[in-house]
Amino acid sequence: MKMLQAFGLALLLAFAALPTHAHKPSDSYLAIVAASSGLHGQWDIALRDLDYAIGLDSDGNGEITWGELRAKHADIAAYALARLSVSADGARCVLAPDSHMVDEHSDGAYEVLKFSIDCGGRPTPREIGVEYSLFFDIDPSHRGLLRIQHGKGSLTAILGPERPKQEFQLAEAPRLAQFFDYGREGIWHILIGFDHILFLVSLLLPAVFVLRGRLWDPAERFAPVFWDVLRIVTAFTLAHSITLSLAALSIIALPSRLVESTIALSVVLAALNNLWPVVGGRRWVVAFGFGLIHGFGFASVLADLGLPRDAMMIALVGFNLGVEAGQLAIVAAFLPLAHALRHTAIYRRIIFTGGSALIVLVSLVWLVERAFVLKLLPV
Repeated sequence: MKMLQAFGLALLLAFAALPTHAHKPSDSYLAIVAASSGLHGQWDIALRDLDYAIGLDSDGNGEITWGELRAKHADIAAYALARLSVSADGARCVLAPDSHMVDEHSDGAYEVLKFSIDCGGRPTPREIGVEYSLFFDIDPSHRGLLRIQHGKGSLTAILGPERPKQEFQLAEAPRLAQFFDYGREGIWHILIGFDHILFLVSLLLPAVFVLRGRLWDPAERFAPVFWDVLRIVTAFTLAHSITLSLAALSIIALPSRLVESTIALSVVLAALNNLWPVVGGRRWVVAFGFGLIHGFGFASVLADLGLPRDAMMIALVGFNLGVEAGQLAIVAAFLPLAHALRHTAIYRRIIFTGGSALIVLVSLVWLVERAFVLKLLPV
């Protein structure tokens, strides 16, 4: 039992170690078009990431103007293209910048770097190799979302530190490989999506209790706890799957600021309900209602990638199943521990009460930062 209590305390310390900022993870969007005229590329990179890496805000006023960005065009191209390698049929190609623009994605402004890919005058290759290392030295969570367009077909992949180099056969699209790529990315996004995790944990913390009046009492048996958690997770899964699909397919679009602020608010309310219970046995309704908003947060990755409809469906299913696998891993790790500790003071006072209070404080910081575009604490 002492070991379980120590493990429970470690869980609370893990809450305290969560980053204060939980915005959309760092991604860039890399497109390569294979046409009869050769290969061409476009790379969308977040200005906030480039500012952190090489410095764009020269006057330090917190805003990046077009003049400041234009003055750094050469530095941006040199920095980015030095971290990208493209090969055609095994021969390395030469990359050169063509033009610079700015575009808005769901999470802010992006540098749009268009570049040429000189592969020695070869015709459309049968195989393209891509090696990617942008920001890996300063942000291991960064991912490059790649789309290769060839004729009427397309290939997609996710480039990260664990798989920075990949090769693609243009003659045959490896649909199953794309499916597993986005499945892995779904798992990764739920594990680093701290606001989504804290919302789920806020709903799971009281699952081993029964609300009697205004007090939480330990549940007597595991079976009712299990079925309650199953309802919560199923409702959350169903809700965010619906809106993830609608948003990723561009059927419904909501402003990123509204979505991210509402996600933070959902965490605040879910944790407050643990301290001052209003909703007892119907937390699955809360999970479904706010899960609809969380789905828009998950969808930003796929929507910004701009995949063709056929590739989008593969990415959507794989990503969604990956998210569910990540959620189930969290539940499987948390629930047996919580049930074993439910009668102890360390669970009731430290993990449940203290953990819920800490979640309220952290999510309130997120809410204020996102709603009013502020930075209350350093990243």
